[in-house]
Amino acid sequence: MANRDPMSWMLSEAVETLARAERMHRQFFRLQPSGAPNEPCWEPPIDVLETEREILVFVALPGVDPEHVTASIENGVLTVSGRRILPKELRDAIIHRLELPQGRFERRLQLPAGRYAVKQFVQNGCLVFSLTKAG
Repeated sequence: MANRDPMSWMLSEAVETLARAERMHRQFFRLQPSGAPNEPCWEPPIDVLETEREILVFVALPGVDPEHVTASIENGVLTVSGRRILPKELRDAIIHRLELPQGRFERRLQLPAGRYAVKQFVQNGCLVFSLTKAG
């Protein structure tokens, strides 16, 4: 039976909230060992789905030109990286809210062992990698 002590419940909620905030901080602003030393880097959120024939990786990158994104698979790790550049309209604009992370991003994903044929396309603001399983 769950502990019904209000102090324990509140402490548990506070600890979970702090852990969630720490995960978000690490996700959006971390220092990368690769690239420029000590350059801040953010990680775009991803969804990964697997079927019998393929692995689909959806990388949320609204406002990022897919032509300016690089992707590679090395040692079973898919690495997607690039840079979100502030729109030119911001030069003369009054900023009311700026929530989308800017600057360099990189996301690494360990893939299941295997060989893949890779296709890339854009769908609903996401850069999608279709990794068709070979064999």
